[in-house]
Amino acid sequence: MKKNLFNGLLMVFAIAILTQCKKNNSEEFELIQIAKTISVQEMRALPVGLTKPVKAKKTGKIYIYNDLLFINEPNKGIHIYNNVNPNAPVNISFLQIPGNVDLAVHNNILYADSYVDLLAFDISTIANIKQVKRVNDVFKQFYIGSGIQQYVLTYKDTVVKKNTYYNKDVMYYSNASTSSSGSSSGQGGSMARFTLLHDYLYTVGTSELSLFDVKTASNPNFVKAINLGWGVETIFPYENKLFIGTNTGMHIFSAADAENPVKLSTYSHIFACDPVVVQGKYAYVTLRTGNMCMQASNQLEVVDIEDPAKPKQIAVFSMQNPHGLSVSGNNLFLCEGNYGIKTFNIADKNKIGNNMLQHLKNVKSFDVIAGPKSLIVTGEDGVYQFNYSNVANLKQVSVIKVQI
Repeated sequence: MKKNLFNGLLMVFAIAILTQCKKNNSEEFELIQIAKTISVQEMRALPVGLTKPVKAKKTGKIYIYNDLLFINEPNKGIHIYNNVNPNAPVNISFLQIPGNVDLAVHNNILYADSYVDLLAFDISTIANIKQVKRVNDVFKQFYIGSGIQQYVLTYKDTVVKKNTYYNKDVMYYSNASTSSSGSSSGQGGSMARFTLLHDYLYTVGTSELSLFDVKTASNPNFVKAINLGWGVETIFPYENKLFIGTNTGMHIFSAADAENPVKLSTYSHIFACDPVVVQGKYAYVTLRTGNMCMQASNQLEVVDIEDPAKPKQIAVFSMQNPHGLSVSGNNLFLCEGNYGIKTFNIADKNKIGNNMLQHLKNVKSFDVIAGPKSLIVTGEDGVYQFNYSNVANLKQVSVIKVQI
């Protein structure tokens, strides 16, 4: 009876994550991750910590802190690179964190999710990273079922023939198993679900904004969770505000009182996947089709947020399949998924679509960070770095390829 219940729940909640395609004897195979459940006790007994450097099989979120580049491998952990020279990034180590998807760094403390828990690591000595705290039960959206015994979803690597029994855009399941100012923070991409502002860590789940007091960086304390409604996807900080992307719109919160963010407004749009970045009095929002966003249009929207209580759309530009984006000065870098990455001059907000400076079509792009030393782009094939001193002529300086 219990097993049947969990199987049914997994059909609803478990999402398989596609990774690499391989060829063997003229047949194509691919590595997928199939969901299964384990108890919370088993989850917390899984190994966590520093291991030798390995190549990623799949790339997820990216983050930079000083001369370090962090590359998440979804549900596995974080690959750490010395990026002092973007032309030759050095793979230092792998921080094994089961169930990890997001991260942020504040005053030499790295925060990372591990299924339902938040972990904190001291990275002040990069060769000797140590876990300093675990905050239990703060990401409750990953729980499966209810009652005394709680379960979480984990993922198992499985090699299957390509395009045989499944479709990339549907859900999978397997049998359930019963066995701020004055501080130093890093920079994440526009797809981030973790961000830092005024000595607080803000995280978003599918329906909540969660707050952690990190004034003492090594001792994060959960403050509260604020319900936002379903479909929350990303969070972006700017000045004293938080911009939260959802699949139906963009919420704007004032974080002037960091412990008590106040919702100022919601800019609504059609059902779509929605990252957002902000510069000055403008927000840039991408909407795209595909996966759970099939009702959407592929477009870039420019929103006037000078009055954050009354955001208003001022321009819309058609795109191919826009994902993450980053702004630097008068330039916007936009990831087009399988269609490459585009660079636009955004000085004239009404003519951005006519002011494309470059379109690199050979890079599958998911998210981008315009960093101090390089433009960092992550995608299906790996993590690319470009010299962007001439924004109209990006020059690739390195690539960290995923393991084929």
